[in-house]
Amino acid sequence: MRMTRERRGWSLARQLLVLQVIIVGVLVVAGAVLAYLDVAGRTEDSTREEVISVALTIADSPAVVDVVQANEPSAILQPFAERVRHDTGVDFITIMDTDGRRFTHPNPDRIGEKFLGHIDEALAGRVFTETYTGTLGPSVRAVVPVRDGDRIVALVSVGITLDAIAGQVRDRLVPLVVVALVTLAAGMTGTYLVSRRLARQTHGLGPAELGRRLEYHEAILHTVREGLLLVDQAGRVTLCNDGARALLDLAGEVEGRLLGDLGLPAAMVASMAPDRTTRDEIHLTERRVLVVNCTPVRSGNSAHGTVVTLRDHTDLQALTGELDSVRGFAESLRSQAHEAANRLHTVVSLVELGRYEEAVEFATAELALAQQLTDRVVNAVSEPVLAALLLGKAAEANERGAELVITPETEIDDAVLRGTIAPRDVVTILGNLIDNALDAAIEGGNAPRVFVTARTEDGALLLRVEDTGPGLAAGEVAFDRGWSTKADGRGLGLALVRQAVRRGNGTIEVGQGERGAVFTVRLPTALVSS
Repeated sequence: MRMTRERRGWSLARQLLVLQVIIVGVLVVAGAVLAYLDVAGRTEDSTREEVISVALTIADSPAVVDVVQANEPSAILQPFAERVRHDTGVDFITIMDTDGRRFTHPNPDRIGEKFLGHIDEALAGRVFTETYTGTLGPSVRAVVPVRDGDRIVALVSVGITLDAIAGQVRDRLVPLVVVALVTLAAGMTGTYLVSRRLARQTHGLGPAELGRRLEYHEAILHTVREGLLLVDQAGRVTLCNDGARALLDLAGEVEGRLLGDLGLPAAMVASMAPDRTTRDEIHLTERRVLVVNCTPVRSGNSAHGTVVTLRDHTDLQALTGELDSVRGFAESLRSQAHEAANRLHTVVSLVELGRYEEAVEFATAELALAQQLTDRVVNAVSEPVLAALLLGKAAEANERGAELVITPETEIDDAVLRGTIAPRDVVTILGNLIDNALDAAIEGGNAPRVFVTARTEDGALLLRVEDTGPGLAAGEVAFDRGWSTKADGRGLGLALVRQAVRRGNGTIEVGQGERGAVFTVRLPTALVSS
């Protein structure tokens, strides 16, 4: 594992750790240097202000003004200057005459010697400071005039050596270094903790690997046909792939919107609620039958939302309807074969009894009725799947004690279907309408009958199913998923009918006819279904 990690380079967390350590270190060092320069500058400025203040205080003293004009001023000024020097902490106080001859000095042997430094500006009446190397070494000094009225009678120079100033800077530098080290340690600790957290969140992957995984993630999301939605705890969509957009017919920006604002059926939105687990629920949209699965996402005790997957069940539902029709047709054939066997035994028995005319009459009568129904359906409906559906439903109705009547005006050419919608959608529409009509007619009582009409009318394919049942007053509500007149019904048939009609850009109406409920479907023949 270590060799693999070394071959693929440092992880993103480690790279950021090193980068942040360098940045924090540079910032702390730069801050410390700037702070040191600021302290040094402030110390030098405060030193200049200090020496000027002390020098002006001495020069303004009346006693000094009087003594500098007396004989032997050093005897009085030297003790005074030394006392002031010790009290103020400066390194030297030099009182001199206007020629620069010293009256005072920290080293008494230097009294009477020439002052080392510039005095011209002070003699001109100005206060100034300078850095100059004197008998005590380099120092920052101030030179001010001593006035007796308007006359300059002496000069005072007060100075602090650069070594003393450096000592003050060093004293102030210790807290600065401590603060810099503490800041550096805190920054390094914080950086390390952030990098550890980042390492856990990125699973120790490097930038290149994270980039590749993001590319794979995006590629998978946009190529899979199944729909995928991520919904947060507030019911907002945080991720929607191309499959979900296509299956839900969503347009525009989806991420960040509430599920309830996407125009989805209320039952589907309810099934995607946070913390709700859904397994293979069937939901109908405007054009599709979808299988919905929802799984809450949790981390420890915290809920982060819901993962929703969508699968298109439309084709499978249509094929199931076709299979049911074929199965019903096969069942009718089986029952007819059973009945044919019974009739054959009857014919054989009549022949054995010598009742030949009765045998022929019995056999031909039943055959004529069956052939008449088959001929009627085949002649009127040339589309084989739809013809099989009608024959199967007719046989089923006969077994259930009802009659399926194909009205005389029925006529469907397979070319009409090809110019309208797919035959499987017509099977879905007619099959479910006939099933519901049979149930209603049988529930209605005596002589249950279902009338089916299919023809072209005013540029549209018209499908009408009427029963002799008690009628239906539910109106459009009958097409909602879950609505049913039967206690054990699923309420899916009519919802599938409306969905198939919408796929064909058609209309469906429900009303009350002379005999019972009437469902009328119109599908424009100019549309070619894909």
